[in-house]
Amino acid sequence: MTETVLETNGLTKRFGELTAVDHVDLEVEKGEFRSVIGPNGAGKTTTFNLITGALIPSEGTVRFNGTDITNMPPHERVHHGVGRSFQITNVFGGLTVRENVRLAAQSMYGDEISRREAMFRDKDSFDELTDRTTEILDKIGLRDRADVHADTLAYGDQRRLEIGLVLATDPELVMLDEPTAGMSSEETHETMTLISDVLSDQSLMLIEHDIDLVMRVSDRVTVLTRGQELASGTPEDIATNEDVRDAYLGGARDE
Repeated sequence: MTETVLETNGLTKRFGELTAVDHVDLEVEKGEFRSVIGPNGAGKTTTFNLITGALIPSEGTVRFNGTDITNMPPHERVHHGVGRSFQITNVFGGLTVRENVRLAAQSMYGDEISRREAMFRDKDSFDELTDRTTEILDKIGLRDRADVHADTLAYGDQRRLEIGLVLATDPELVMLDEPTAGMSSEETHETMTLISDVLSDQSLMLIEHDIDLVMRVSDRVTVLTRGQELASGTPEDIATNEDVRDAYLGGARDE
């Protein structure tokens, strides 16, 4: 029997007269790689924002592992196991790569490290936190650049670091918003290999415009258009769905 990690029911977001997300129902299973595709303005990022708490729905609910998180603030969702990256690179440029990862990891230890300890103990004495930071640096392939400032990294390595920041929060569900945007073919391949390798134990949701990439890596695909779910299914189902072909793919896969 499959286990549902994320469920939305009637998820809706209105901005005045504009309905950006219109009664979207999603179910993501534990361990699943789900891609969300659709033309610009389809409501993909808004849907992610509703799930992660950046926005509160006008209607509908979001449940994570059976818990209603609809009105939960973003930081509490992170502690429940929801991790997210953004379209725009979101790292702390003035900090080193190591400090970026350590800061993200430390956010998960806040209840365990008392204010007294944080004030009087040397930061390097937190062995578990230090080990966790090093482990993540190894996983994302940036240990050799740990002490350089994040804003000096190449774009592809900054995106790699951002995945490390998500990983540092120990998420059960990882939501990636166009992680390969602006990358070369080689960088895209390296990034998707990294995602497959280091996030293999997590459930994944991916927004991506590269349809061929989506069809290769996804277990299931959800297609949004005008804020509504047009179709969900396996890549094979989506590739042969006439409504999807007409509304989004435009028959391109026949070429």
